[in-house]
Amino acid sequence: MVLSSLYMQVEKELGQDDITLLIAASSIVLIILLVTVVMLFVYFQKKKLKFILDRQDAERRYLEELANAQLETQEQTLKNIGWELHDNVGQLLSVANMQLNVISTEVPEDTKIRFEETRDIINKSLKEVRALSKSLNSDVIQNIGLEKSIKNEIERFNKLKFVDATLKIKGRHDYEINPKDEIIIFRILQEFMSNSIKHSKAKNLNVTLNYLIDKLNIEITDDGIGFNIKEAKKGSGLINMESRAKLINTDFSIKSSENQGVSLTLSYPIKTS
Repeated sequence: MVLSSLYMQVEKELGQDDITLLIAASSIVLIILLVTVVMLFVYFQKKKLKFILDRQDAERRYLEELANAQLETQEQTLKNIGWELHDNVGQLLSVANMQLNVISTEVPEDTKIRFEETRDIINKSLKEVRALSKSLNSDVIQNIGLEKSIKNEIERFNKLKFVDATLKIKGRHDYEINPKDEIIIFRILQEFMSNSIKHSKAKNLNVTLNYLIDKLNIEITDDGIGFNIKEAKKGSGLINMESRAKLINTDFSIKSSENQGVSLTLSYPIKTS
């Protein structure tokens, strides 16, 4: 009743055109206020989203830098171990081998067979130390490349008769892989091979490099006892392999079940210009 009376009073004081103009003006003001509120809301939402994205990006960069620092430390440690094996242990075995050669003429006939066996063991140990030192030294891996490094590792396992290991290569493309990425890929495969020998009781180990136009697919499998993936994810070995793969934007997939062996697949993207 009050509003009706008020409206009638306004209508008396103002003409119909004035009322229409007033309503239009009020509507425009309301629309402007509504648009302003919406724009402010959108603006602050964008600012909030940008803040969240910037924070996530900062956290990602921090984690990447931390992971890179850890990798560099690990690589330097492996390199130092490789040098120690080659320069110190290798030299000692070389000296021992030379001394055996010197005294070989003085060995009685009845002990010559055992003497020759001992010398063969030292020679094999020397070759193994040199091969191992190469696989630990990232400079060597960088110089000879991924493919040759994998071949050397497989040959080393076969010579030691740990497993029957094979390497298959499919396709061929004229693209270069970042040397640092090659080292990371090799370390992932090396970790897998090491775990297969230590834990899987595998008899066969197979590596396949499939060169495609836009990516390099790598599959490595063994026929060992396998393991429980959920439990293994808690271990440092699998976490280490997966985190290395993430650093080079490589898809990482590992499958296993008890008594069914283990299969690891890496898909490394090729950057084309």
